[in-house]
Order: sequence, then structure tokens, then C-alpha cells
Amino acid sequence: MGIRKTIGLAISNARQNAGLTQEDVAERLGIGPEAVSRLERGIGSITAERLVVLADMFGCRSDQLLLGSSSRQDDQAAAIAQLLDGLAPADRAFVIENVERLTEFLRSKPSGSKGRRP
Repeated sequence: MGIRKTIGLAISNARQNAGLTQEDVAERLGIGPEAVSRLERGIGSITAERLVVLADMFGCRSDQLLLGSSSRQDDQAAAIAQLLDGLAPADRAFVIENVERLTEFLRSKPSGSKGRRP
């Protein structure tokens, strides 16, 4: 996937996570909804200034929009918390239990095989 599509997908995800529609974003930026749609599809380019404005609007950092994710542990924890939001207490407990099992498994792997799985 190209950089424009990666940024566009990150913008779309951040917008949705912020509970905003394309129309909301368009109104705040003073552009048409079709322009927002083009940004999210990776058509055309985006300025650094507009990226910063979008990040502020979505409550995230501009590097998250550039990279599609953050490597900061606090940001990753917030992303997991967002995933749990809206789940029933029993479902949240199920997810947490499985995350605990997965982290135990990954920590027990030999040191040479640690890292992201293919």
C-alpha cells in the first residue's frame, strides 16, 4: 500500500474513532465532503499543516496519521482501551484473559524469536 493510501486509511480510522463523519470534518476544514473522501482514499496530497489540524481534530498525534499507528506504549494502551469500549463486562474480561495468555506465550519464546510475527 502506498504512503497516500496509508495516510488516508489512518485519517479515516482516526475520524471514525473520534465519532466524526466526513461531513463534520469537511465543515470544520471549510471544504466539501468529497475532498475529505479523496483524502481518505489516498487520492491527491495533504499538507503538513492540514495533517496537524486533522490530528488535533481527532485527538491524536500527527505521526499516528503518517504512520497509521503509534509505537508509544501509552498510545497502544489507549488503542486497546478503545477496542474494549462498548463491550459487556464479561466480554472485556474474556479479551483481557486472552491478551494475558498471549503475552505470557510471547514472553516465553526464545530471545532470538521475539518481535513481530509474520
